[in-house]
Amino acid sequence: MNVMKPTKLLDLTANVLIAAVVAWVATRWAYSSFPPITVIAGASLYPVAALEAVLAFVIRTRVGDQRIGDGPKQLHPITAARAAALAKASAQVGSLAAGVWLGFLIWVLPQRSTLRAAGSDAPGAITGLIAGVLLVAAALWLEYCCRAPSDPPDEPAT
Repeated sequence: MNVMKPTKLLDLTANVLIAAVVAWVATRWAYSSFPPITVIAGASLYPVAALEAVLAFVIRTRVGDQRIGDGPKQLHPITAARAAALAKASAQVGSLAAGVWLGFLIWVLPQRSTLRAAGSDAPGAITGLIAGVLLVAAALWLEYCCRAPSDPPDEPAT
């Protein structure tokens, strides 16, 4: 049996740092050719984070109520496994997105006083950075809620 291991925070941190460096270099090199960054562009991950948070609470409730199985109003184990896989993938995407927005911001924020576009792009990038962090948080919460419940310890024979 192959057991899915929890997402490592070190891996997510590495994603953020690597993506930030790549985005900073790309922004420094090609900023003049970038389209304007709107708040809507930065907010694209908020709906995904919200859906994953809601899904986490639904799964947590069903697991807590021991409604796991293939009957009506029960959480099918395959559904929980798929949700856990979604959570793991979303944590990776969120950390990479947060890193990209962070690298972009590291270049843009100091340029605000000299480049009008940099000042206009900062709110969208900040929104994107927050969205990436929220997606990671929602994904980690969903992954946590998908864990199999612990078996109660066996009572010693008397």
